[in-house]
Order: sequence, then structure tokens, then C-alpha cells
Amino acid sequence: MELGNSCFRGQEDGMRIDNRKVGLIGTGMVGMSYAYSMLNQNACEELVLIDLDKKRAEGEAMDLNHGLAFSGSHMKIYAGEYEDCADADIVAICAGVAQKPGETRLDLLKRNREVFRSIIEPVTASGFSGIFLVATNPVDVMTRVTCDLSGFPPERVIGTGTALDTARLRYMLGETLRVDPRNIHAYVIGEHGDSEFVPWSQAMFATRSIEEIVAGDESPIRMEDLERISEEVRESAYRIIEAKRATYYGIGMAMTRITRALFGNENSVLTVSALLNGEYGQRGVFAGVPCILNQNGVRRVLELDLTDTEWEKLAESCEILRESYRGLE
Repeated sequence: MELGNSCFRGQEDGMRIDNRKVGLIGTGMVGMSYAYSMLNQNACEELVLIDLDKKRAEGEAMDLNHGLAFSGSHMKIYAGEYEDCADADIVAICAGVAQKPGETRLDLLKRNREVFRSIIEPVTASGFSGIFLVATNPVDVMTRVTCDLSGFPPERVIGTGTALDTARLRYMLGETLRVDPRNIHAYVIGEHGDSEFVPWSQAMFATRSIEEIVAGDESPIRMEDLERISEEVRESAYRIIEAKRATYYGIGMAMTRITRALFGNENSVLTVSALLNGEYGQRGVFAGVPCILNQNGVRRVLELDLTDTEWEKLAESCEILRESYRGLE
């Protein structure tokens, strides 16, 4: 999926010549972890906070502004309305409703779809023509909902997908191998949820495959370690929620990394939730897969050379996502 002209305002030949503006919808812990990370990384020039609880949005903006003197940023931060998204480059959605006791996952999905409808309609009506970045769970389904409700080209609707899961994997592999996680090249793909998996056939440490390292006589890591790591990555969120009731710092930093890739026109590879249009034999489903990201959004979905077993796991994961979405129809 190769794209044409930049969707960012004021760009010629991929060069940024005016303010980078982000509209953040939802000022809960995830949204504000993103905002705090954006401020500390000086990732944009203008950040507007939007929430149904306007007083909270105002308070969060004040709190961030009072720390500007300690940062290297001159970011303009303020509470605003949906109309303020008109000239935004990115609208990040972190809003959603919590599951009620006894409520089914499908009922929760239906309520969140209505929440998204109440967000996306006024955002698009404002004249917004940038990129949607979705973090609300279940993120793959909500990214598809965003694409459908907005009518935007799918390359300009991105979910956080398995970006955080992949970071967790790289951290755990780095700890086990005692190397910098940045030198680990491995991915978690599929649903951001219980059916996600690690295609170990594609995992690398520098220029060596993880499977090759495992097979070595003096290897510090064995196949059972890989199985343990896969399970720990998949269950990380549950463990964090059990310990502190929510997870938000990691996803906030993941969102900032995606934002920087977009604003920087980096052509970086990140595992985000993107529409599959024939890749991996799948169509009409948003799932977490490695994608090249630049100022236009998803430039291309990368197809890994999966084994037959891995191919089947991805197909099963995509079918779970399709089934979830069908329940909304």
C-alpha cells in the first residue's frame, strides 16, 4: 500500500514547515500518560485536550503547563473542543467506557461504538483530515470502527495494535539474553489480546536468529524459555492490572513512538493495527502486524515469511477479530 501526497498540513516534499498539532480525546490515565510522554519528548508544538469532563481537561492542561519550565519544550497545551481538531495533524482517541459488572464483551463493544460515533462525527465535521490514532480497547476492533465511522482511507486510521506487546517481548528477551532490547528484532502479531503470538521463525538478535541461538550447545536460552516469554508477554497486562488496577505508562510511550514516526516521516517499522488487504491471505480485518509508518500513515504492511503453523495462528487470530466485529453488525 504505497501512498501519494502527504496528509500533513504545510508540507512540501515531506518537509514539515508549520506546527505539529495533536488532538487528544480522553484525559484518563492512558490519555494523560501519552500527553506526559509527548511533553517530555517534545513530540509536537500544540496539544489540545478534549474530554466530556471539561473541568478535568482544563485541570490536566494546567498541570502539564506548570511543568513546561522544567522541560525542553515550548508546547502549547490547552483544553478544547472537537472543533479544535480542524487543523490537527493527528487525533488520538483514548476515550471509552468501562465494562459493567455482568456486562458481556459484545455489549461493551456496542457501547464503545456509540461513544466513538459521538466522537468521530464532530471531529470529521470540524474538517479534520489528518490521521486517527486509536488506543481504546479492544483496539483492533475499535480501529476498524473508527475507519468505518470516519470514512477515512484505511492507511490514515492506525491502532496501537501490538506495539506495546512487541516492546514487552523485546524487553523480556533482552533480559534473558542480557543484551540491549533495541538489538532484539522480534514481533508480536495478531489480535492485541489472548490470540496474539510470537512468530519465532522471524525473531532475531542482531544478525542471528533466536532459533539458531536456542539450538546452540552453550545457549543461555532454551525453547521452554521462549514459551515462557510468550506467555508472560500475553499475560503482562493482566498481571499489571492485578497489581495496580490499570496499565497506562507503556501504552502512552508506545503512542508517542508512533506519533514520532508519523511526524518525523521516518518510514519506521512498528507493529500497529492496520487493515489487511490480501496480506497474509487476510482481507477486511484490522490486526497488529509490522508496518512501515511515515507522514502519510501506513505506507505498507510488511509480510513476514511465516511458517505454516504461524500462518494458521494468524488466520485464527484474525477470525476472532472478525467474529467480534460481526457482533456489532
